[in-house]
Amino acid sequence: MQQYIPTEQAMLDFGAKLAQICSHSATIFLYGNLGAGKTTLVRGFLRGLGYEGLVKSPTYTLVEPYAFDHFHIFHFDLYRVKNVQELEYIGIQDYFIPESIRLIEWPENGERFLPPPDLSCYIEPKEEGRELKISAQTPCGQDILKRLLKNE
Repeated sequence: MQQYIPTEQAMLDFGAKLAQICSHSATIFLYGNLGAGKTTLVRGFLRGLGYEGLVKSPTYTLVEPYAFDHFHIFHFDLYRVKNVQELEYIGIQDYFIPESIRLIEWPENGERFLPPPDLSCYIEPKEEGRELKISAQTPCGQDILKRLLKNE
């Protein structure tokens, strides 16, 4: 799937739409340069689920947890990870639990240690907005992508 996202609000709206169709157990990798819109997409995702608090990039904490009634969202930012062993130290495997969604920025800094994603989202600047490309790597990801395309 490929889509042009013209504004920050459009990225927030897309994140909210993705949240509404995403199952309560998924891993989504977010690729893009600094300032590409990865955290904006996560903010929209959380807003789409009704979260109204502050959503910031967990650049220094590595992970920000968000608890909902029947599931959890874990927002990772691996930008500062220099050694994949750091992920073992924070117990990253403990975040891959049923009924949780993992949104992982800069996954390339930990890919050898991370399980495969259900979806990979690539965000690149284009004109005044962003080009968003999403691909599915698992049956769960294919189902999410199918529902996402159906709702366009």
